[in-house]
Amino acid sequence: MAAVLGRLAAQLRSGDWLSHDRVRVYATILLVIEIAVFSFLVTGTHGWIVPLDKPNTTDFVSFYAAGSLADAGTPALAYDHAAHLDAEEAIVGKGIEYQYFNYPPVYQALFAPIALLPYLVAFVAFSMLTLLLYLNVACRILDNRSATALLVLLAFPIVWWNIGLGQNAFLTAALFGTATWCVDRRPILAGICFGALCYKPHFALLVPLALGLGGHWCAFVAAAGTTAALVLASAGLLGWETWQAFIAIAGESHSTYESGRILFSGFVSPFGAMRLMGAGVAASYAVQAAFALIAAVVVAIVWQRRLSLPVRAAVLASATLVAVPLSLLYDMMLGAVAACWLLRDRDQIGPWEKTALAIAYAAMMGSRGLAEQISLPVNTIAALALFAIAARRAWREMGVTRPSRQPSSMPPGAASTR
Repeated sequence: MAAVLGRLAAQLRSGDWLSHDRVRVYATILLVIEIAVFSFLVTGTHGWIVPLDKPNTTDFVSFYAAGSLADAGTPALAYDHAAHLDAEEAIVGKGIEYQYFNYPPVYQALFAPIALLPYLVAFVAFSMLTLLLYLNVACRILDNRSATALLVLLAFPIVWWNIGLGQNAFLTAALFGTATWCVDRRPILAGICFGALCYKPHFALLVPLALGLGGHWCAFVAAAGTTAALVLASAGLLGWETWQAFIAIAGESHSTYESGRILFSGFVSPFGAMRLMGAGVAASYAVQAAFALIAAVVVAIVWQRRLSLPVRAAVLASATLVAVPLSLLYDMMLGAVAACWLLRDRDQIGPWEKTALAIAYAAMMGSRGLAEQISLPVNTIAALALFAIAARRAWREMGVTRPSRQPSSMPPGAASTR
């Protein structure tokens, strides 16, 4: 028995149990199950199994309704809850649960042309196009375009949460992933992608710190310029009064997240974990601030020392999930970007890392259910584990190599082969 346990521990430590063939089989089985469950849920929520008392909807209707209001010449009404609800009900029917629109006008401007399409066509087109963008950059980061890699990426449970909710996490992950992929080689493009995150500005919280301390000033300026250009363009298209309406409700939106209107079981951040476990708002913010400070310090050290690109990118992506108080279940797509960077350097994968990443991946299948049933913040634990692995990789690299003084415009392979 001792020998068996010893072999099992050795397999888990090395990650050798995750052979290529096993990964392909597991991912295939999981994907088939997810497609079957997803299909069942779609038919059920559309009333094709049993009649529904009232229509169901998703987060996407909020985006589409905001775009529709812009097309109607009344974009500022997207921030008037009553008018926005009327627009949502005009699309999917009376009696739905209201889906707030707390995004800046930059995002509304994106949906103005999308809302010209029929609702279901727009839903499918947005989801599939942003999914393809994400898959493309994830495969580039992994340096692997095999069928197995695509299976693993598609079988990630959060992919199906994001599609089911009609959310924008594929777009966020694609922009963040492309920005980190290009930061050393094509800094202006990296800055443009970081700047485009201004539609979800809290996910760029640590980006100025990383770019500034890392000496990536071209990317920094490009990000700032892109943000300014998008803000001005949206103001020109939608009017400054739309921005004034957004700013007015932005100051009140925190109450929505603090109250539980958005279920704490769906949070990824330490703030959400504390609220899930019954802590008060002040205590939850205090814990969140502590973790945000830790995340910022780690990002500062890693980027200032100019460690290898996979380490810098994995730390920045995973630290962002930990640092922002409003990171939700579908935002774990950013965690997938961090994991892809960690798996890119296959020779640098340390003890237990493969097994830990596999556990975090599998935990996403039932993370929200566990959180609701036993108040266990699975999403937060997975995000913290991912950040810990990235920080540990950075620590190990700093112990082996001296801080690099190479310029940020190093050749494409230099950062990932040190």
